[in-house]
Amino acid sequence: MGAALEYDGTGDVRVGHVADLVRKQSAAPTAEGAPEAPVRAVLILAIICMSYFMVILDNSIVFTGLPQIRADMGFSETGLSWITNAYVLVFGGLLLLGARAGDLFGHRRVFLFSLVVFSLTSLLVGAAQTQWWLIGARALQGVGAAVLAPSALSLLTRSFAEGRARNRAMAAYSAVAGLGAAFGLVVGGLVADLVSWRAGFFLNVPVGIAMVVPAVRFLPETARRRGRFDVAGALLATLGSTALVFGIVDASDIGWTAPATVIPLVAGVVMLALFARVERRAAQPIVPLRLFASRERSGAYVTRMLYMGAMMGFFFFTAQFLQSVYHWTPLQAGLAFLPMTLVNFVFAVQVPRLLERASRPLVLATGVALTMVGMVWLSRLDPHTPYLTGVALPMVLIGAGQGLALAPLTSSGVDGVAPADAGAASGLVNTVHQIGSALSLSILTAVAATVSTGHVATDIAARSGAALTGSAVLLALAVVAVLILIVPARATRTERFL
Repeated sequence: MGAALEYDGTGDVRVGHVADLVRKQSAAPTAEGAPEAPVRAVLILAIICMSYFMVILDNSIVFTGLPQIRADMGFSETGLSWITNAYVLVFGGLLLLGARAGDLFGHRRVFLFSLVVFSLTSLLVGAAQTQWWLIGARALQGVGAAVLAPSALSLLTRSFAEGRARNRAMAAYSAVAGLGAAFGLVVGGLVADLVSWRAGFFLNVPVGIAMVVPAVRFLPETARRRGRFDVAGALLATLGSTALVFGIVDASDIGWTAPATVIPLVAGVVMLALFARVERRAAQPIVPLRLFASRERSGAYVTRMLYMGAMMGFFFFTAQFLQSVYHWTPLQAGLAFLPMTLVNFVFAVQVPRLLERASRPLVLATGVALTMVGMVWLSRLDPHTPYLTGVALPMVLIGAGQGLALAPLTSSGVDGVAPADAGAASGLVNTVHQIGSALSLSILTAVAATVSTGHVATDIAARSGAALTGSAVLLALAVVAVLILIVPARATRTERFL
């Protein structure tokens, strides 16, 4: 999901944790090198986390509203995935360009602009009257998110020094982003039950506008840099990813050998190959290849793509299973995710303490492995699966795993980069998050579409189980990536330091 799709708990406890962060740390440096006062540091972190909260909240609202959207607008089962894919593809494809905009124009200026764009396009989504209007508005919303997310993460990394202070800030960022995902499921269900699925999107408008004033007042501005946009690279990344997803989704309906499937798949591969070539030759690429010089960062990008792809499938299919097989209301379906949310929060707030006692790769590997075990358990769904033992308990493991995994995974993706590459590194973290989510969801949707039993409820349960099995496979690959790429790289880095 979001992404980031990162889960956690309640706002009151989180505020206490953020306050504890600034009390225990020395003042963090700003972009200009001056220390931030403790209260100002709390406000900066709160504004950054709230902005990302909006982005994640928005995507989560969709999940519990999908059955209602399908009934209202006549989407097919595979077509329904484009409501999510249109957003995450544009989000992921333009993230690097959005990150570059922050480097060139100043991250606070770009942050404010994207905050307004995201809020206004949310209004368009809520007002959609046709399938294409809805998908198009979601794509425009992805443009705003693509600029907002990397600017927020760059402002965070520049405001908190690498080490303990940043670990705590990253934990807060991951936890609050998770709160947005969890809260979105509940809010999406609540407004879909009481008003309409549209109302959840309208909520972004007043919230986003209200955030502009404190952002202007408290966020530090970063220096503007000379340079230019790598538009060709951004377009090739976006169009190539979109073509791949389009081909995979089409394969669910018309088969893998049909021209309408083969042509976009081939075009997608060609455009992504051209993207790699453009980035090698560009004077100012949106993806500086030196970011991949670190084995740990490269491993973090691979792991994040696999992990978030698995989690996107989890939310997409589990939400539909709860409503279509259990016949629960959207609100009940949203509340059904609370076991994961609460456990996620408990584990996420312990991550800074754990990182002081154990290595980052160990915490990360444990989190990914726990998520995988929970996903394997959940994939055994059938129409008679009891909620407590077949859904809630696996969610507890998934929540514990995600609470442990996401903060160290984010830190591994941005640590050690030069200030000039901060925006690009932040953008790349979010890009692999979103592109991985879109590609994986299209693959899992294609897998689910191959299952048919002839009975509606049994079909939905079987398709959900097949897709969740696919998510478990992605998580197993993520564990392998951590063990092969991140663990050895971190060990080498520690030896050099000693």
